[in-house]
Amino acid sequence: MQTKNFNEIFRGLKDVAPVVTSGTLLVVLSSCVWFGVQTYLSLPQDSLSIGATVFQSGHIHRLFLYPFHHRTLPQLLLSITALLFLCGSVEKGYGTVRFLFLFLLLASITGVFYSFLDVLQDVSMHTEGLLPVILACVALTTLHTKMTKGFLCGVSLPAVALPWVLLIICTALIPHSVLLCNVIAILVGWVYGKGWLSPVDMSESRAAILEKIQPFKLLRSISGAMFVPASSQERRKTLLPRINPTPGSYPVQAYAVLPSISSAGTPAAMYESWPHSASLIPPHSILAVLATKHFGCIGLYID
Repeated sequence: MQTKNFNEIFRGLKDVAPVVTSGTLLVVLSSCVWFGVQTYLSLPQDSLSIGATVFQSGHIHRLFLYPFHHRTLPQLLLSITALLFLCGSVEKGYGTVRFLFLFLLLASITGVFYSFLDVLQDVSMHTEGLLPVILACVALTTLHTKMTKGFLCGVSLPAVALPWVLLIICTALIPHSVLLCNVIAILVGWVYGKGWLSPVDMSESRAAILEKIQPFKLLRSISGAMFVPASSQERRKTLLPRINPTPGSYPVQAYAVLPSISSAGTPAAMYESWPHSASLIPPHSILAVLATKHFGCIGLYID
């Protein structure tokens, strides 16, 4: 009984858990590795954070690396959870290679705008983590979806309002989150969704070429993670595979064979519990037999 309950619980958790894709897995591993390095080496907590120091000290590299930087373990774990649940659909829609490029593009643009505004503030506030890119991806998804409403914890919300609701929830739950940076990230996601950043975007054909060379070929060999191709046709085959059921794996309907009357010289045989004979009589003879059986008279028919 306990084994059955455990299997039901495991099956339920498996249905709820998101499908791990290669791009999100690479981002998660990079964040975990860097968190281990900075903890082991006792690096400053704002070693890769963005803010006014990006322009004042010339730390341009932080614009691309700050999403992988987290100050505390709770911030890292909550950011990874939000990434797996909220960014998987973006990678499935664009492909793994384009998702990784989009990840860095949204992160860098958000970092540039926030660092510029942080210079104008009296008190500088550094920020880091995956949350800004996650909210930008959610805003991008709401513009490309055909659904006018979304559901969050059983509550129906307009799709346009979903990023702002997640902004309030994630900013309150994830430590070291800066509201201004998260608002900028949502606006950047909308700008990209409108197509206004198409001059700096990666095309589908270019991504299809890059995924055939190293190091992207290694992502295909990772077991347990789904690599999403850049081509729309290959992506459709990966996400919606064709099902070819083996014979006998689906229910079939057994039909009775055509009833017949055995002649005097031909004995009747049984076929799957149905009586039949090798010599069949014409269908009009069957009408006469049925009429005799049910009405007590011989039916007339025309040859």
